[in-house]
Amino acid sequence: MPQSATVQPQALQQVRPSSPTPARQVCPDENKPVDSSRCLCDSSKMRGETIIKVCLLIVVIAYSVFAEDCSQPCDCPAEPPVCSYGTSLVLDGCGCCKVCARQAGDPCSLLDPCDHHKELYCDYALQSISETGICMPQEGQTCDLGGVIYRSGETFQPSCKHHCICMNGEIGCVPTCASDMRLPSPDCPYPRRIQIPGQCCEEWVCDETPQEDTFESAMAVFREVSAHGPKPESPRDNCIVQTTAWSECSATCGMGISSRVTNDNERCQLERQTRVCMIRPCQANQERSIKKGKKCIRTPRSSRGMRFELSGCRSVRVYRPKFCGTCTDGRCCTPHTTVTAEVDFRCPEGDSFHRKMMFIKTCMCHRDCPRENDIFLASHARNMAGDYDNDM
Repeated sequence: MPQSATVQPQALQQVRPSSPTPARQVCPDENKPVDSSRCLCDSSKMRGETIIKVCLLIVVIAYSVFAEDCSQPCDCPAEPPVCSYGTSLVLDGCGCCKVCARQAGDPCSLLDPCDHHKELYCDYALQSISETGICMPQEGQTCDLGGVIYRSGETFQPSCKHHCICMNGEIGCVPTCASDMRLPSPDCPYPRRIQIPGQCCEEWVCDETPQEDTFESAMAVFREVSAHGPKPESPRDNCIVQTTAWSECSATCGMGISSRVTNDNERCQLERQTRVCMIRPCQANQERSIKKGKKCIRTPRSSRGMRFELSGCRSVRVYRPKFCGTCTDGRCCTPHTTVTAEVDFRCPEGDSFHRKMMFIKTCMCHRDCPRENDIFLASHARNMAGDYDNDM
């Protein structure tokens, strides 16, 4: 019998159809075939670029955090920066270098703090990704000036001649024109202030000969002050010293500013002088001190010693100043006789400075009162009589 052929298992494996092998693909930017699992196509490259960008972002954030670290040694410029008008010069958050304080709406950080003198704080809630925030005013009372409402900490210009700020319901202003005024020289014996068309502030002009009406009106704003024996070689020999009266204090309570114009200097040129002033404390309840049967308390003195505070700094000495009082019949009390003296201040940062300050001698009570919280629309422009300088 013919023997049947025996099929070996190895032969069956060779006859069995083979399973399809994985297809080999070619990447668009490569010429040689590779496995699809290892093919670096556009999608994978985009993922790689995204990872690189994320890593760079992490590095930038880490660098910004490192830059805000107070553990680094101080490296301050030799000269402190010159800040713009109305901007405070403060220490950074590390207590290291002096910087110009950031104002409302400006970006802020540990090294760029907000102006705490204006009750601004750095709000980090709006910038949660980085270590920077936005300077925001603290909650405080608003100010009403001529029907316009201003937030606490907000600066504004009600006119081109004044720059103001609202501080928790109180308005403080400084004039902007006096420093820009062209000052006449000793060669100008007949000065006259005129309004230049298209400009906000008046300027001085010189007339060759005196004109009766013009000269008298120009000189009416001055009052002569006795000279203190200038030296013979001084350029003040031919100088007629002229000084205006101090202007009214810019604040009805708390710290304000008063100014005047004088040529009482070695160059005999007009210059603006300023002094700080306080007519009364803002928190004082003076009506309780009015005696029975009286309607006013004219010039009360502080019951205890106090230190003046200015821009976060305190006076070195303790004072018991006089203030202008109040009335119960609608009258208001304002300074009448004052004295100007130097006051030394010391700041928490260790700096110190001195400022001229008004000290009240007498007050008078009257019905020509300014509108509440409005120092511009008042009908009166009362100068303080009998003021003199004194080294207290």
